[in-house]
Amino acid sequence: MIQLRHANAKDVKAISELEALCFPAAEACTKEGFAKRIDVFGEHFILLEEDGKLIGMINGMVTDQPTITDDLYEEASKHDPNGRYQSVFGLEVHPDYQHQGYAKLLMEAMLEQAKKENRSGCILTCKAHLVTFYEQFGYQNQGISASTHGNACWYDMFLDLA
Repeated sequence: MIQLRHANAKDVKAISELEALCFPAAEACTKEGFAKRIDVFGEHFILLEEDGKLIGMINGMVTDQPTITDDLYEEASKHDPNGRYQSVFGLEVHPDYQHQGYAKLLMEAMLEQAKKENRSGCILTCKAHLVTFYEQFGYQNQGISASTHGNACWYDMFLDLA
């Protein structure tokens, strides 16, 4: 049975293992980093489970910044529960479950939550090959990001929810 839920401290190990499967080491959040993030903004982690096994997740802090800067990845304390923008730090689906609509399900759940919380928009960074994937949700490509997280080239994406 497929189920969506928010994260808690007990999920840190499974979350960090999924992250390691889906992102290169230079870009992946550490177990310690996830523990801090969940402690500060666990309600902005949406987990997708099948029969209790984590198969996907989406997460990100809330901020007043219209783009993601590298410091946001490192400093969970920059989460602003009253911020205008829901960020997406990661949208991940276990490789065995990819191309089955689960990433779309997770994104739609995050967007629904952002709308319920009256956010003005959603922000994320992605690599060039994922720009069109995010455009299907209404995100607009804002060009190459100032972020150099993991020494990669990122594109800023913005979705207006106002």
